Amino acid sequence: MRLVDTHTHLDFPDFDADRPALLAEAQARGVERAVVLGVHQANWARVWALAEQDERLFAALGLHPVYLAEHRGEHLAELRGWLERLAGARKLCALGEFGLDYYLKGLDRDAQQHWFEAQLGLACEFNLPVLLHVRHSHAAVIATLKRFKVPRQGVIHAFAGSYEEAREYIKLGFCLGLGGAPTWPQAQRLHKVLPRLPLEHVVLETDAPDMAPAMYPGVRNSPVHLPEICQALAGWMGVEAERLAEVSTANAYRVFAWGP
Repeated sequence: MRLVDTHTHLDFPDFDADRPALLAEAQARGVERAVVLGVHQANWARVWALAEQDERLFAALGLHPVYLAEHRGEHLAELRGWLERLAGARKLCALGEFGLDYYLKGLDRDAQQHWFEAQLGLACEFNLPVLLHVRHSHAAVIATLKRFKVPRQGVIHAFAGSYEEAREYIKLGFCLGLGGAPTWPQAQRLHKVLPRLPLEHVVLETDAPDMAPAMYPGVRNSPVHLPEICQALAGWMGVEAERLAEVSTANAYRVFAWGP
């Protein structure tokens, strides 16, 4: 089974004690590549250093809505500078994580929209796919994506919306990131959506260290868990786990424009 973890935060201190061993174990279990996402200006250098140091890791850089209070106007100029310096770099695979979060209280929606649109503009300018955080904000995200028409599309991280929302993203050319959340019994609405999703628009992810799957409750999530996540999702989707692994991995390679 060949797998790609399209969404991790392996730069977080949670992994400082055992990162090399964890990546070796994940690789032994079939996880051949993982994407590490930047979330604010202060962690871009760490994310990029990890990607440069390890052949299995790839980097995305972005300004996450949850860190809205930390973002400064000059950070957009700095992000542009990073993208200019890294243009064409093999290890830079996307722009992200960014998007809209209407779930957390106290996050100004107008300010979020400003950062969201600014980064979509950069994705268009630098021809990069986007890795989007979308929480309780599908309508606003879909409407904005219809206006911007990013050329490389990307992934809707941790998709937990309705089938109608999934269909809108698919029409726009996006893949849906599926991870630990749908493995839980209480994700009943999503369980009804999963069998209707076309495999060609699904990628797998862990969101490590967060969003642990039901088979590992209360523990640090990691790419090591991706085979079990794949197995559980395949059951809900009515396909063989090997098939889901094969197609989702091919989808990831397509989204990130990786060679064979």
